[in-house]
Amino acid sequence: MNTAGKLVPLKTLLAWRGKCRKAGKTVVFTNGCFDILHSGHVRILEASRSEGDLLVVGLNSDASVRRLKGPSRPVNGQTDRARVLSALAAVDKVVIFAEETPYELLAKLRPDVLVKGADYKASEIVGREFAGRIARVPLVKGKSTTALIGKIGCRE
Repeated sequence: MNTAGKLVPLKTLLAWRGKCRKAGKTVVFTNGCFDILHSGHVRILEASRSEGDLLVVGLNSDASVRRLKGPSRPVNGQTDRARVLSALAAVDKVVIFAEETPYELLAKLRPDVLVKGADYKASEIVGREFAGRIARVPLVKGKSTTALIGKIGCRE
């Protein structure tokens, strides 16, 4: 099995999205840094996938992670993070975006469902106007990449 083909450029993703729309498939989108994958990430990815037929994950580029999280992040580079996400059964496509938010990506993709963690209020979800509907997933208490990094004491 080779799941590396799940990582696609935007142009390819948009063509795929068009085919999904014609086939009547529900496309779900979620996004994040997914720096050190943990059970909280798995929870949101599985819950996201359960909201429709296919799941697209928008992955922050290395530069955007640094802008959001600081100069010591990401721990894992975007190619490695994308490869790990691609290997997960819940994930159908991965696309890397360079902006701090997926607003421009969502404006083009127009997913049927946009999923974020329940720590976001619906009114705070970036790009919500481009999705058919919003779903919010409860977070797994105590699970975060920042907490993991603190626990192992390697950065920050």
